[in-house]
Amino acid sequence: MKLDLSAPTPLAYFAALVRQDDGLPLLEAAASLAQDDHPALDVQQVLDDVDQLAARLQRRVKRDDDAMQRLRALNQFFFGDLGFAGNVNDYYNPDNSFLHAVLHTRRGIPISLAVLWLELAQGLGLRAEGVGFPGHFLVQVNLDEGRVVIDPFTGQSLDRAELRERIEQFLPDLAAAPTADPSLALYLRPAGPRHILARMLRNLQDIHRTQEDWRRFVRVQDRLVTLLPDAWAEYRDRGLAWAEQGEPRRAAADLALYLRQAADASDRHIIASRLRQLGGQAR
Repeated sequence: MKLDLSAPTPLAYFAALVRQDDGLPLLEAAASLAQDDHPALDVQQVLDDVDQLAARLQRRVKRDDDAMQRLRALNQFFFGDLGFAGNVNDYYNPDNSFLHAVLHTRRGIPISLAVLWLELAQGLGLRAEGVGFPGHFLVQVNLDEGRVVIDPFTGQSLDRAELRERIEQFLPDLAAAPTADPSLALYLRPAGPRHILARMLRNLQDIHRTQEDWRRFVRVQDRLVTLLPDAWAEYRDRGLAWAEQGEPRRAAADLALYLRQAADASDRHIIASRLRQLGGQAR
């Protein structure tokens, strides 16, 4: 039997990483997202670079330091000494989602900064989690004394009032009812690796859609349907992007699949009409 020694494609590599939830390597999978735009990227080098940062940080922490002392050391190292922060001047640059670029520039968006921060936090034994907060990804650490919520874009710790203010930006009805007290626990539920990767990909999706860069958009959709094979709307969006690229057969296949699976979708008649224009039909 002839062995196939060729390197896997970026998508096949990603598929292998996210095949199952147990042991899903968030850092490696997140680093691999850049391979579509940067084919020569060495993901292992990215992991090694983060390991070196973790080793530097661990040398600053004493064995008998408690969790709060470790958290303070982490934040000083990450936000203070290394200078990681949000890229306020070029927020919608795709490189802000690519970990190798964030490591180089020390600038990113909340979720890419969070992935790096979480890796360092877990290396210190902290009970750290990502939080899919409305509009702006956060991180939190569970201490014996309570929960500390941090904005990875700024390094700021957020108290209850500040969290409520942020929620009200997305739920205006709360602002109109000042006596209402939203359950913060509802909005601070931990985000697992699959959720974090999906949110990173959807950030790239939004950028490429806005720029009408359908070739790159399709590559993001390929990863999304690999990560979330039952997310039928992602097939629909990939199909529409294929149509924009003049690929009617590929477009029709994705749109027909969407119509078969999303029986209750509110846009069925619109997608069915688009499918007919492409020469296909729903089955």
